[in-house]
Amino acid sequence: MMINYFQRVDISAGIVPMTQSTAGAPFYKWELSQKSLILSSFFWGYVVAQVPAGLLAKRFGAKNVLCIGTAVGGIFCFFHPMAAAGGWIQLCVLRILTGLVQGTVYPCMHTLLSKWVPRTERGFLTTAVYSGAQFGTAVILISSGEIFESSMGWMGLFYISGGLGVAWAALFFWQGANEPAVSRCCSKLERDYIESLTGSNADSQSLAVPWSSIFKSAPFYGLLAAHCGFTWGFYTLLTELPSYMSSVLQLDVKSNALLSSLPYFAMGFLCFVVSPISDLLINRHVLSVTNARKLFNSIGLWVPMACLIGLGYMTADDKINAIVLLTLAVGINAACFCGYLVNHMDLSPNFAGPMMGVTNGLAGVTSIIAPLVVGAILSDEEDPNQWRVVFFITGGVYLLTNTLFVIFGKATVQPWNDAPSLSSTMTLRNHLETDSRTIVPTTDREKENRF
Repeated sequence: MMINYFQRVDISAGIVPMTQSTAGAPFYKWELSQKSLILSSFFWGYVVAQVPAGLLAKRFGAKNVLCIGTAVGGIFCFFHPMAAAGGWIQLCVLRILTGLVQGTVYPCMHTLLSKWVPRTERGFLTTAVYSGAQFGTAVILISSGEIFESSMGWMGLFYISGGLGVAWAALFFWQGANEPAVSRCCSKLERDYIESLTGSNADSQSLAVPWSSIFKSAPFYGLLAAHCGFTWGFYTLLTELPSYMSSVLQLDVKSNALLSSLPYFAMGFLCFVVSPISDLLINRHVLSVTNARKLFNSIGLWVPMACLIGLGYMTADDKINAIVLLTLAVGINAACFCGYLVNHMDLSPNFAGPMMGVTNGLAGVTSIIAPLVVGAILSDEEDPNQWRVVFFITGGVYLLTNTLFVIFGKATVQPWNDAPSLSSTMTLRNHLETDSRTIVPTTDREKENRF
């Protein structure tokens, strides 16, 4: 996740020195509209790739698709300096292609996690993996300054990102596995334990995706709403808050690498705080899985909603308070990783990848729409009243989408997860009580029977 986010975020860090005169490095006089197209073109390919990526992962194995996507993305990184020299249009085309291969990451990762992560550890292990996105973003922001000032210049950022991507893909192709049954490093005892607590059928690659049943499922639409709401708010914070703090607070957050990365380090750190708490509440039967998912998703969306509202009333005299609110608004989003983000695997271990492709693809559209809405509202970036409208709209999206998740969301394995001719996941659902209040062994005898 970290290395794939290097490939995703490197252009955001690199676009500044690419358009400014720095010692010994080429630069280009692109207009603001051209830079905006370069930055957004990634998502044009990313959105399109989501559903096909989920289907490819299911058909050919997530390991293979993820390795190829990461390696090809790394190779594309090497060509960024050449494309930039050819003009902004060539760079846009390359970013679209990068988005296409990066679109494999989340569907493939969800497919792998649905095979490997026991339900009793789903919150912590899934959150631990996905926290790499935040740490990757933070590392890029901190290290980019040193790279830009080195002899490699801004080109070095793309060469390093590309090299790491290709190296990781080779390593994972050698050591990785689609599921425990084919892993060279997994003992029989561990394999049996994992397979008994994932709910994913060993033959799920051959199962047809029950699209009709998925699109008739109310819990799926609750999940979709939460995913879209998170993405809308996250990308509003990511793309617009620096402008707000520069124009309204007279504070350029991007000028300080540590300050820019602070919210993402906070989010990565909080991932390791909230996820064990979520698993503990579930495994000790304090909360059912469904209630735990709703509780933590509500924390992850409604607390940042309050922070956004507070930011709308900040002035240039409240710089410290604004930074605190910004850090909380991004950091507490980590609780959503124990909410909607693992819910695909709750609903359907067999089809978590294709479902992630659908929800992440539609949510990706909001990452394109949100900045356009902000641009339509703002006519004067220094007017705090206009920014207040932006923050209120974003808070309203958080409120509405999480409310839909609370009303319609569930964390039980759905009937359409199973093929009629296969019984392993049916047995799991029938005998392990899929409301998940009793999904963990409570006695030594029960633990032994699991094996």
